[in-house]
Amino acid sequence: MDVMKELTASQIKEDAPEIIIGSTVRVHVRIKEGEKERIQVFEGTVIAKNNAGIAETFTVRRISYGVGVERVFPLHSPIVAKVELVRKGKVRRAKLYYLRDRVGKAAKVKELIG
Repeated sequence: MDVMKELTASQIKEDAPEIIIGSTVRVHVRIKEGEKERIQVFEGTVIAKNNAGIAETFTVRRISYGVGVERVFPLHSPIVAKVELVRKGKVRRAKLYYLRDRVGKAAKVKELIG
């Protein structure tokens, strides 16, 4: 059991940002194509956070060419290079799954000022 605790403690990112539900984030993802590695940016609204500790994940949703795209990112994964907070959202729920049914301006989240 002690080995498992040491392993997970070494893998947890110390500089992991605080991800707030409803906020717009820019996730820098490492993509491997053959021998080369590049960073791709995925920007969208955080609609869910799950678990805690090493298994913590967050779901980001964006509209791409009129189609809703959702991606689940493990927070402490080496694939996630960086998470930037673009703006904070004003929400009253823990999960924003209702945004899936909304189209256009109705799918927007108000900005938290202050």
